[in-house]
Amino acid sequence: MQASISSKLPDVGTTIFTVMSRLAAECGAINLSQGFPSFNPPAELTDRIAYHLKHGANQYAPMPGVGALREAIARKTERVQGRRLDPDTEITVCTGATEGLFSTIQALVRPGDEVIVFDPAYDSYEPSVTLAGGTTRHVPLLIGADGFNFEIDWQRLQAALSSKTRLIIVNFPHNPTGATIRRNDLDRLAAMLGPTQAYVLSDEVYEHIIFDGESHVSLLSHDELWQRSFVISSFGKTFHATGWKIGYCIAPPDLTVEFRKVHQFTTFAVSTPMQHALADYLESSPAFYEQLSAFYEQKRDHFCRLLEDSRFRFAPAKSTFFQIVDYGDISDSNDVTLAKRWTEEIGVASIPLSVFSAKPFTGTRLRFCFAKDDDTLTEAVARLSKL
Repeated sequence: MQASISSKLPDVGTTIFTVMSRLAAECGAINLSQGFPSFNPPAELTDRIAYHLKHGANQYAPMPGVGALREAIARKTERVQGRRLDPDTEITVCTGATEGLFSTIQALVRPGDEVIVFDPAYDSYEPSVTLAGGTTRHVPLLIGADGFNFEIDWQRLQAALSSKTRLIIVNFPHNPTGATIRRNDLDRLAAMLGPTQAYVLSDEVYEHIIFDGESHVSLLSHDELWQRSFVISSFGKTFHATGWKIGYCIAPPDLTVEFRKVHQFTTFAVSTPMQHALADYLESSPAFYEQLSAFYEQKRDHFCRLLEDSRFRFAPAKSTFFQIVDYGDISDSNDVTLAKRWTEEIGVASIPLSVFSAKPFTGTRLRFCFAKDDDTLTEAVARLSKL
């Protein structure tokens, strides 16, 4: 008789991203659900991959990452955030940001520990906490008077903090809402955490996609928070290459030691030729990521202009390549049900916001990805506007 498996994640099913992308493919729908661009990485970058493939970079990379790439990341970080890093002891290249998040959580969280996340929260956080034996505490973000301006609820955060709090996960620029964080927010967080032993995991994969003349405020730029922080970034989001699954974790030396203990047995090493190519491109073409916000701001503005005459309500996203819309004037249906129905009936796939929260509070809101060519966005809104 075959033994039955007792699941470590009994409440976890297939992610909403897989569900909606699969449904979009089955229906031939325009996929504005999963967050991947419809355009290719820069040709100069892919050319460098081809070069390194042909010139011997095909064996294991060093476990922390190719030295040239870590050095390039250090120079970029000092230039953008003013933090001088040691490439050998403070930077680790990961198999995508997801592995960086997972390895951090496994390195820190122990049975009985609590981890605070801000809802709506990206869906990979809690399963990683559960696998580590921890408990996730959900703190809903505040929704502004306009219904779209999400920010930290400081009173609820203070109430959630306890002697059991091991880790707080922050995600700014925020997926799915596009919320951003300000300098005084970091000061307030540092003051709140001062008496505690809690660490901070900062998911900053959309660091180079922030709009309306604003700049990303990283935990790397805050001296007090830096001492207790792991900062995760993504080359996939920055260079239109989500399928490459390459990111990196920045942390102080003592924290990096613990991170690498898990990283080396989770993935060990990351694609060698791609690391060399990224190192080359970071050095030769900083203008690409410096102009990325302007590139995506044009996409956002195009998408929002198309929506202006529709029955959707929205406020232009502050960051990321996602736009939140409220369909309450069109339907009072549950957002999960409606997202699936519209994928099937009108041929446009989106992501329902409620799946990102332990207790749904976001109402009639859907997330659309505008990292697509203009013709695709125009056709998608034409279909949505018929509702």
